[in-house]
Amino acid sequence: MPHRSIFMKTAGTVALAASALLSATAYAHPRAIVRLERLDRATTPLVTPPKAQPTKTSAATPTGPRVPNELGRIPIVEWHQVVAADGTYKVSRERFRAELRELHARGYVPVNLSEMLDKTMDIPTGKTPVLFTFDDASPSQFRYIERNGTLVVDPTSAVGMLLDFIKGHPDWKPKGLFCVLPAAEAGHAFFGDKGIDGQKTAWRFKKVQFLASQGFELCNHTLWHAKLSKYSDAVVQEQLARGAMAIDSAVPGYTVRGFALPYGLWPKNRALAFNGSWYDKKSKRSVRYRHEAVFEVSGGPARSPYDPAFNPKSLPRVPLQGGTKLSTTLDQMDKPGKWARYVSDGNPKTVAKP
Repeated sequence: MPHRSIFMKTAGTVALAASALLSATAYAHPRAIVRLERLDRATTPLVTPPKAQPTKTSAATPTGPRVPNELGRIPIVEWHQVVAADGTYKVSRERFRAELRELHARGYVPVNLSEMLDKTMDIPTGKTPVLFTFDDASPSQFRYIERNGTLVVDPTSAVGMLLDFIKGHPDWKPKGLFCVLPAAEAGHAFFGDKGIDGQKTAWRFKKVQFLASQGFELCNHTLWHAKLSKYSDAVVQEQLARGAMAIDSAVPGYTVRGFALPYGLWPKNRALAFNGSWYDKKSKRSVRYRHEAVFEVSGGPARSPYDPAFNPKSLPRVPLQGGTKLSTTLDQMDKPGKWARYVSDGNPKTVAKP
């Protein structure tokens, strides 16, 4: 049996200040003025998830027993639009289903960002954590349809397909990170509004609440996908503070711990990606934000949080779109080398190193 060393895991928690309330304010976009209207805060709605459907068996070939290595790499996969066909920032619905099947067949288990930051991942023996990230809050990620007066998750949206897959694979739980835009154009305002793709404005907050109630987590992605590298410090802070405010307005008291850089572009003052404040003239209060983790747009699989070189302030990701293949990264992670995958020893109290 290969020799391996074991040392104790430690967990850390960080308390974050709650965001302020969202005002009914007009937001300036380079090409248009987009208005994000205030919705009354409400309890999490009862929305019917999609019914489970039979899942095809993956063509991926399971590997044999793996040597535990909890200092190995963790893929943070990145999806944008899930539509009819592959393209730039797009994957087809069939491809999305196939990627879920492949990850499951190859021994990957979803985790949340909070579990990585707090070092509380509890992964079965021989399995590897994977963090799902969904950028831009498009209707293709999460749609509602009305059936006999009841809101139902569209089974052809990414959320519908993911929940359906989880129902058929109970070793997976509803985990993942949605990096949302509260006031973007073309329906990218909390997963759709103004009738775009059949989505009503009144459903926006219901969707965000539903995700949080299911166990998914929420991430800041600015107010309307601003290219932060071109803006002043004041605009950068307004974008990030208002993004956090919108999430707090939908899910009162929610702690936003992560931020995904639009286009992978950093602000001129990189420190503002992590901490900052903005004064809301309407409410006459200063709104602060704090991000423990910042996501790049690419870069490959991330280091384990137990690796001394783990840097949550610059987390690389694996973007999936037309022209890329998930299997390319997973194949590389199955080989020895700097991208060798994290493999759990099944004991959440220890860290195993081969």
